[in-house]
Amino acid sequence: MTSLRALVLAGVVLAGATPAAAHSLLLASTPAANAQLTASPPYVVLRFNNRIEKRLSHVRLVDERGTVATAPTARAEDQTAESLVAAVPPLTTGVWRVEWQVFSTDGHVVTGSYQFRLAP
Repeated sequence: MTSLRALVLAGVVLAGATPAAAHSLLLASTPAANAQLTASPPYVVLRFNNRIEKRLSHVRLVDERGTVATAPTARAEDQTAESLVAAVPPLTTGVWRVEWQVFSTDGHVVTGSYQFRLAP
């Protein structure tokens, strides 16, 4: 009975040790996190470690006051399988937060955010 209990416990531990590497992880961004810019960027480019489903993914920009600037994503054929590109409207000076949500091809929704500053 003890060996059966140990086998079940080992199975539970191994099941819980499934790596999260299958989820989409942000590898690089343009503009970069905490960047200091002197001009509004034309695009936000996010590069992930694996393919994402672009039709179910999006980017938005939020200023210090909570105002959201629409950032429509580019056509899927204009991007690589691992990237998400969003057109950026002209932004005002200040701190901007890039908020993104992607649908990984493993079926998981992954979200994240980072900031950059647009100087006068």
